[in-house]
Amino acid sequence: MSRSRRRLLPLAAAVLLLAPSAPGAAREPGPGSVSGRPGCGGTALRRVPTERKVIALTFNAAWNEDGIVRVLAVLRKERVPAMFFLTGDFADRHPRAARALAAHHPVGSHSYSHPRFPGLSFREERREADLAARAIRRATGRTPVAFRFPYGEFTGQNVRDVNALGYPVVEWVDDTAGWRGPDGGVTVDMVVRRAERAFSPGAIIQMHVGSTDARHSVLDADALPRIIASARAHGYGFAGLGRLVRRCRVRG
Repeated sequence: MSRSRRRLLPLAAAVLLLAPSAPGAAREPGPGSVSGRPGCGGTALRRVPTERKVIALTFNAAWNEDGIVRVLAVLRKERVPAMFFLTGDFADRHPRAARALAAHHPVGSHSYSHPRFPGLSFREERREADLAARAIRRATGRTPVAFRFPYGEFTGQNVRDVNALGYPVVEWVDDTAGWRGPDGGVTVDMVVRRAERAFSPGAIIQMHVGSTDARHSVLDADALPRIIASARAHGYGFAGLGRLVRRCRVRG
Protein backbone atom coordinates (compact mmCIF):
# COMPACT_ATOMS: atom_id res chain seq x y z
CA MET A 1 0.00 0.00 0.00
CA SER A 2 1.28 3.46 -0.84
CA ARG A 3 2.23 5.81 1.94
CA SER A 4 0.37 8.62 0.20
CA ARG A 5 -2.42 9.85 2.42
CA ARG A 6 -5.91 9.10 1.19
CA ARG A 7 -8.71 11.63 1.37
CA LEU A 8 -10.24 11.78 4.83
CA LEU A 9 -13.76 12.52 5.90
CA PRO A 10 -14.00 15.79 7.88
CA LEU A 11 -14.00 15.56 11.65
CA ALA A 12 -17.47 16.40 12.96
CA ALA A 13 -17.87 18.44 16.11
CA ALA A 14 -21.14 16.72 17.01
CA VAL A 15 -20.88 14.24 19.90
CA LEU A 16 -23.33 12.12 21.85
CA LEU A 17 -23.72 13.61 25.34
CA LEU A 18 -25.18 11.45 28.06
CA ALA A 19 -25.01 12.11 31.78
CA PRO A 20 -24.18 15.67 33.24
CA SER A 21 -20.15 15.92 35.71
CA ALA A 22 -13.20 18.91 39.72
CA PRO A 23 -11.82 21.09 37.35
CA GLY A 24 -8.15 20.42 36.96
CA ALA A 25 -5.35 21.49 34.72
CA ALA A 26 -4.93 19.05 31.86
CA ARG A 27 -1.42 17.96 30.99
CA GLU A 28 -0.22 19.25 27.66
CA PRO A 29 0.09 16.69 24.84
CA GLY A 30 3.41 14.89 24.74
CA PRO A 31 6.11 14.98 22.08
CA GLY A 32 4.16 12.64 19.82
CA SER A 33 1.73 15.45 18.96
CA VAL A 34 1.92 17.09 15.56
CA SER A 35 -0.08 19.83 13.93
CA GLY A 36 -3.09 19.22 11.70
CA ARG A 37 -6.66 18.03 11.90
CA PRO A 38 -7.03 16.00 15.13
CA GLY A 39 -7.47 12.29 14.65
CA CYS A 40 -7.89 12.32 10.89
CA GLY A 41 -5.24 14.38 9.17
CA GLY A 42 -1.89 13.51 10.68
CA THR A 43 -2.58 14.25 14.34
CA ALA A 44 -3.87 12.35 17.34
CA LEU A 45 -7.28 13.27 18.74
CA ARG A 46 -6.80 14.10 22.42
CA ARG A 47 -9.97 16.10 22.99
CA VAL A 48 -13.52 16.03 21.74
CA PRO A 49 -13.86 19.26 19.72
CA THR A 50 -16.25 21.08 22.06
CA GLU A 51 -16.28 23.86 24.62
CA ARG A 52 -18.91 22.10 26.69
CA LYS A 53 -18.05 20.55 30.04
CA VAL A 54 -17.77 16.94 28.97
CA ILE A 55 -15.05 14.32 29.19
CA ALA A 56 -14.59 11.02 27.35
CA LEU A 57 -13.56 7.82 29.15
CA THR A 58 -11.45 5.27 27.31
CA PHE A 59 -9.98 1.95 28.43
CA ASN A 60 -7.17 -0.18 27.03
CA ALA A 61 -7.39 -3.99 27.18
CA ALA A 62 -4.14 -5.89 26.70
CA TRP A 63 -3.53 -8.23 29.65
CA ASN A 64 -6.35 -10.24 31.21
CA GLU A 65 -10.05 -10.07 32.12
CA ASP A 66 -9.61 -8.70 35.64
CA GLY A 67 -11.92 -5.77 36.33
CA ILE A 68 -13.91 -6.02 33.10
CA VAL A 69 -17.17 -7.20 34.67
CA ARG A 70 -16.97 -4.43 37.26
CA VAL A 71 -16.16 -1.70 34.73
CA LEU A 72 -19.01 -2.71 32.44
CA ALA A 73 -21.44 -2.90 35.36
CA VAL A 74 -20.55 0.60 36.55
CA LEU A 75 -20.80 2.10 33.06
CA ARG A 76 -24.17 0.42 32.55
CA LYS A 77 -25.53 1.48 35.94
CA GLU A 78 -24.36 5.08 35.53
CA ARG A 79 -25.30 5.21 31.82
CA VAL A 80 -21.85 6.46 30.88
CA PRO A 81 -20.38 5.80 27.41
CA ALA A 82 -16.79 4.63 26.90
CA MET A 83 -14.50 3.36 24.17
CA PHE A 84 -12.30 0.29 24.58
CA PHE A 85 -9.01 -0.22 22.74
CA LEU A 86 -8.16 -3.92 22.43
CA THR A 87 -4.94 -5.54 21.35
CA GLY A 88 -5.45 -8.34 18.87
CA ASP A 89 -3.60 -10.65 21.23
CA PHE A 90 -6.13 -9.87 23.97
CA ALA A 91 -9.02 -10.56 21.58
CA ASP A 92 -7.48 -13.91 20.61
CA ARG A 93 -6.90 -14.98 24.22
CA HIS A 94 -10.12 -13.58 25.71
CA PRO A 95 -12.79 -13.62 22.97
CA ARG A 96 -15.72 -13.71 25.42
CA ALA A 97 -14.40 -10.67 27.26
CA ALA A 98 -13.79 -8.89 23.97
CA ARG A 99 -17.39 -9.59 22.92
CA ALA A 100 -18.66 -8.25 26.23
CA LEU A 101 -16.70 -5.02 25.77
CA ALA A 102 -17.96 -4.57 22.22
CA ALA A 103 -21.58 -5.42 23.01
CA HIS A 104 -22.48 -1.91 24.21
CA HIS A 105 -19.39 0.20 23.51
CA PRO A 106 -17.32 1.02 20.40
CA VAL A 107 -13.96 -0.74 20.15
CA GLY A 108 -10.69 0.44 18.70
CA SER A 109 -7.38 -1.23 17.90
CA HIS A 110 -4.39 -1.06 20.24
CA SER A 111 -2.21 -3.01 17.73
CA TYR A 112 -1.80 -6.78 17.84
CA SER A 113 1.27 -7.37 20.01
CA HIS A 114 1.70 -3.93 21.69
CA PRO A 115 5.07 -2.97 20.15
CA ARG A 116 6.68 0.47 20.19
CA PHE A 117 5.70 2.05 16.88
CA PRO A 118 8.46 4.66 16.42
CA GLY A 119 11.03 3.00 14.19
CA LEU A 120 8.69 0.39 12.71
CA SER A 121 8.51 0.16 8.93
CA PHE A 122 5.20 0.79 7.21
CA ARG A 123 5.00 -2.92 6.45
CA GLU A 124 5.37 -3.71 10.17
CA GLU A 125 2.78 -1.09 11.10
CA ARG A 126 0.33 -2.51 8.59
CA ARG A 127 0.90 -6.06 9.85
CA GLU A 128 0.16 -4.98 13.44
CA ALA A 129 -2.99 -3.14 12.39
CA ASP A 130 -4.23 -5.91 10.08
CA LEU A 131 -3.64 -8.72 12.56
CA ALA A 132 -5.37 -6.75 15.31
CA ALA A 133 -8.37 -5.96 13.11
CA ARG A 134 -8.78 -9.61 12.13
CA ALA A 135 -8.56 -10.79 15.74
CA ILE A 136 -11.04 -8.18 16.95
CA ARG A 137 -13.48 -9.06 14.17
CA ARG A 138 -13.18 -12.78 14.97
CA ALA A 139 -13.92 -12.19 18.63
CA THR A 140 -16.54 -9.45 18.43
CA GLY A 141 -17.92 -9.32 14.91
CA ARG A 142 -16.97 -5.63 14.92
CA THR A 143 -14.34 -3.76 12.94
CA PRO A 144 -12.23 -1.41 15.10
CA VAL A 145 -13.23 2.20 14.49
CA ALA A 146 -10.04 3.91 15.68
CA PHE A 147 -6.42 3.24 16.65
CA ARG A 148 -4.41 3.96 19.79
CA PHE A 149 -0.64 3.58 19.87
CA PRO A 150 0.96 1.33 22.51
CA TYR A 151 2.71 3.21 25.33
CA GLY A 152 1.36 6.49 23.90
CA GLU A 153 4.51 6.59 21.76
CA PHE A 154 4.29 7.71 18.13
CA THR A 155 5.65 10.09 15.56
CA GLY A 156 3.82 12.23 13.05
CA GLN A 157 4.70 9.67 10.39
CA ASN A 158 3.20 6.87 12.49
CA VAL A 159 -0.06 8.81 12.68
CA ARG A 160 -0.11 9.47 8.94
CA ASP A 161 0.59 5.80 8.24
CA VAL A 162 -2.25 4.64 10.48
CA ASN A 163 -4.56 7.23 8.88
CA ALA A 164 -3.61 5.78 5.49
CA LEU A 165 -4.65 2.34 6.77
CA GLY A 166 -8.10 3.74 7.47
CA TYR A 167 -7.97 4.63 11.17
CA PRO A 168 -8.37 7.91 13.03
CA VAL A 169 -5.95 8.04 15.98
CA VAL A 170 -7.36 8.58 19.48
CA GLU A 171 -4.94 9.31 22.31
CA TRP A 172 -5.50 11.10 25.60
CA VAL A 173 -4.96 14.20 27.72
CA ASP A 174 -3.99 12.18 30.80
CA ASP A 175 -3.60 8.58 31.96
CA THR A 176 -4.82 7.60 35.43
CA ALA A 177 -1.82 5.24 35.91
CA GLY A 178 -4.06 2.68 37.60
CA TRP A 179 -2.34 -0.02 35.56
CA ARG A 180 0.76 0.36 37.74
CA GLY A 181 -1.11 -1.08 40.70
CA PRO A 182 -0.12 -1.04 44.37
CA ASP A 183 3.22 -2.63 43.48
CA GLY A 184 3.92 0.50 41.44
CA GLY A 185 3.08 2.76 44.37
CA VAL A 186 -0.36 3.75 43.05
CA THR A 187 -3.57 3.90 45.10
CA VAL A 188 -7.23 4.38 44.23
CA ASP A 189 -7.03 7.92 45.64
CA MET A 190 -4.16 8.68 43.27
CA VAL A 191 -6.10 7.31 40.30
CA VAL A 192 -9.06 9.56 41.13
CA ARG A 193 -6.83 12.62 41.53
CA ARG A 194 -5.11 11.98 38.20
CA ALA A 195 -8.48 11.74 36.48
CA GLU A 196 -9.66 14.93 38.16
CA ARG A 197 -6.64 16.90 37.02
CA ALA A 198 -7.63 16.11 33.44
CA PHE A 199 -11.18 17.42 33.81
CA SER A 200 -11.53 20.10 31.13
CA PRO A 201 -13.83 20.53 28.12
CA GLY A 202 -13.52 17.59 25.75
CA ALA A 203 -10.66 15.85 27.59
CA ILE A 204 -10.10 12.19 26.70
CA ILE A 205 -8.93 10.16 29.70
CA GLN A 206 -7.05 6.86 29.41
CA MET A 207 -7.69 4.00 31.82
CA HIS A 208 -7.10 0.24 31.69
CA VAL A 209 -8.89 -3.03 32.30
CA GLY A 210 -6.88 -6.04 33.40
CA SER A 211 -4.15 -6.41 35.99
CA THR A 212 -0.38 -6.54 35.83
CA ASP A 213 0.45 -7.91 39.28
CA ALA A 214 0.02 -11.13 41.23
CA ARG A 215 -2.65 -9.52 43.42
CA HIS A 216 -4.90 -8.99 40.39
CA SER A 217 -5.36 -5.37 41.42
CA VAL A 218 -7.60 -3.29 39.15
CA LEU A 219 -7.32 0.23 40.48
CA ASP A 220 -9.05 1.84 37.50
CA ALA A 221 -12.09 -0.39 38.04
CA ASP A 222 -12.03 0.38 41.76
CA ALA A 223 -11.79 4.12 41.11
CA LEU A 224 -14.35 4.35 38.31
CA PRO A 225 -17.46 5.05 40.46
CA ARG A 226 -15.62 7.84 42.28
CA ILE A 227 -14.34 9.35 39.01
CA ILE A 228 -17.84 9.44 37.57
CA ALA A 229 -19.29 10.93 40.75
CA SER A 230 -16.53 13.56 40.93
CA ALA A 231 -17.00 14.55 37.29
CA ARG A 232 -20.73 15.04 37.79
CA ALA A 233 -20.18 16.93 41.03
CA HIS A 234 -18.09 19.43 39.07
CA GLY A 235 -20.66 19.82 36.34
CA TYR A 236 -19.17 17.47 33.74
CA GLY A 237 -21.04 15.08 31.49
CA PHE A 238 -19.67 12.28 29.35
CA ALA A 239 -19.11 12.20 25.60
CA GLY A 240 -19.25 9.08 23.47
CA LEU A 241 -16.52 8.84 20.82
CA GLY A 242 -18.04 6.26 18.48
CA ARG A 243 -20.01 8.58 16.20
CA LEU A 244 -17.21 11.11 16.18
CA VAL A 245 -14.48 8.74 15.00
CA ARG A 246 -16.73 7.00 12.48
CA ARG A 247 -17.16 10.35 10.71
CA CYS A 248 -13.39 10.59 10.56
CA ARG A 249 -12.80 7.22 8.89
CA VAL A 250 -10.78 7.16 5.71
CA ARG A 251 -12.91 7.05 2.57
CA GLY A 252 -11.97 4.01 0.49
